[in-house]
Amino acid sequence: MTNMAAKPQGQLNSAAATTTAPVNGVQSNPIAGNILIIGATGYIGKFVAEASLAAGRTTYIFAETVLPAPSKAAAIQRLQESGAIVLHGSLDDVELMINLLKQHRIEIVISTVGGGAIRDQLPLIDTINAAGSIKRFLPSEFGHDIDKANPVEPALTLYNEKAKVRRAIETAGIPYTYICCNSIAGWPYFDQIHPSEIPPPTDYFEIYGDGNVKAYFVAGEDIGKFTIKAADDVRTLNKVLHFRPQSNFVTLDEFASMWEKKMGKEVPRRFISEDCLLRLAKGISISFESPT
Repeated sequence: MTNMAAKPQGQLNSAAATTTAPVNGVQSNPIAGNILIIGATGYIGKFVAEASLAAGRTTYIFAETVLPAPSKAAAIQRLQESGAIVLHGSLDDVELMINLLKQHRIEIVISTVGGGAIRDQLPLIDTINAAGSIKRFLPSEFGHDIDKANPVEPALTLYNEKAKVRRAIETAGIPYTYICCNSIAGWPYFDQIHPSEIPPPTDYFEIYGDGNVKAYFVAGEDIGKFTIKAADDVRTLNKVLHFRPQSNFVTLDEFASMWEKKMGKEVPRRFISEDCLLRLAKGISISFESPT
């Protein structure tokens, strides 16, 4: 069961999407225009692309003209076999990108690029603005609400970059939806290792603070599914959409207990203080240099 309402500005079960704009029986826009996904080979992008294809949408995925890494090439091939159409180009080539959007009648652009490529969305915004045919742009967010969060480095720099993208979208008057899915379901780590790349611990749990602060954890499949549902829903136009599944609102200690139940054994807990986390964070950096 999900509930959707849209917010201006804005046991792991299916995600519930919450917002604050009145819905009063308003249904999703019947438009089912072509979708272009940028970053479809990444962790979140894969789920969004798969959800788009599963929904029967005409789904285009963007690939840089440079030869992709083997893992990305394999991901592109899998999506092609599922029905995705690959468009090659460069986000910096605004004229080429305008032609691609118009030639393939793209109406919705969804970006899921990673932290190091956040700035690459700025020329994409120029493209969308110049094309004048895009009915919705969903930039790469998929975390906490950057206009409300109070992060420290290295996340602060990342949030500032995402804020620049938001402001550029709003200044250009591009119709948008910002997706805030909070935390991705998976055991969280304080470094840059993605939760999807490491299995849950079996020897000991690292618990942040006292382990009693609750957060929302949303499965990748649900992030993809509800992103596609929101992409042309009239209730999410120019809104921040939060995914807040109530049954997934848990503490790290509760999360650990779920994993213990699944394993059938108790696992020791190691508590990491706030001061310790802040010291560890100082040694982490995020590169925003475009790959060569």
